[in-house]
Amino acid sequence: MSTPGQEDYLEAIWVLTEQKGYARVTDLSEVLAISPASASKMVRRLHEAGLLTYERYRGFSFTGEGKKQGRLLYLRHRILVRLLTQLEMGSEADVLKIVEGIEHHFDVTRLDQLERLVLYIERHPGWWRKFLDSPMPADEQERRPQGPPP
Repeated sequence: MSTPGQEDYLEAIWVLTEQKGYARVTDLSEVLAISPASASKMVRRLHEAGLLTYERYRGFSFTGEGKKQGRLLYLRHRILVRLLTQLEMGSEADVLKIVEGIEHHFDVTRLDQLERLVLYIERHPGWWRKFLDSPMPADEQERRPQGPPP
């Protein structure tokens, strides 16, 4: 798989391609809030890694493997957003910030169980509400560390 930076690019390219039918270096630089030169440099790296086809002054597109990875990275992002939203982890902005911090630690090839959990929570909202409203068992509270971490 790719580095976290490459993953961000592949995900952004996937989204742009789905929305517009194509992605350009200028689109990437705007979406990722980076300079066009930085975006161009990463596009060349992704080309060298076999994830994009790139011709100078002509643009770029996904290879088969790049498209597969871009799609999985987008799915990972969406599944984590759905999960954290269901877990009531804060506002939409809070959830997006948390997802950006953790998504690169989830292997995209192992999304099935996470997606199944999200689907279960979405289909059984009473289950999650009951869980949130239940107190932590006393024996578990006793095992929790007290005070700040060492």
